[in-house]
Amino acid sequence: MKKPSLLVPFYEHPAERPDAWDAVIEAAPSLYGVVLNPANGAGRTPDPAFAAVAERLRAAGTRVLGYVDTAYGRRPHGEVVAELLRHRDWYGADGAFLDQVPTASEALEHFRRIGVAARAAGARTLVLNHGAHPDPGFAALADLLVTFEGPWDSYRALDLPVADHYCHLVYAAPREALPTTRVHCAVPGAGAHPWGTLPHALEPAG
Repeated sequence: MKKPSLLVPFYEHPAERPDAWDAVIEAAPSLYGVVLNPANGAGRTPDPAFAAVAERLRAAGTRVLGYVDTAYGRRPHGEVVAELLRHRDWYGADGAFLDQVPTASEALEHFRRIGVAARAAGARTLVLNHGAHPDPGFAALADLLVTFEGPWDSYRALDLPVADHYCHLVYAAPREALPTTRVHCAVPGAGAHPWGTLPHALEPAG
């Protein structure tokens, strides 16, 4: 059985949570990757604090995945690609985390084009966050599909399919919570901003 691995979406500014970012970087060699989200995406101008964190993450040997909201396929192709390029040029992102990806087969061609552009822009790892189980055709487009995102109380009541290319992101999770996919993340945070907290194992003491 392959070793479990954490994909960490941590949406806090390094200036406000330097101790937490230090904990992420310390754990970086054992992580699947870290989602970098300076301003609900790359932002309009480079953020030196995030650039420094991204450099430390790369030096520690983990993937840096640039966050891009695709608005369930409504966002134009050119806008998505431009943001991927900003993540690459400003933060050295070597992968992409595409959020709010639809599950229906009608969206396959749109995301196939985005995937080709992302690879051409240097994304060695591509993660699609559907938040629910998608059409099987998406498996050919990305390295990892997020097939669940939601609270622990909902998650533990479900019997979800498991595969090496699936990832479950769970929030409002107790310390003992363990998602069933090899790549996963479970955090204690809840409400409108759950990904402002780290997995229990990475939270710094104090």
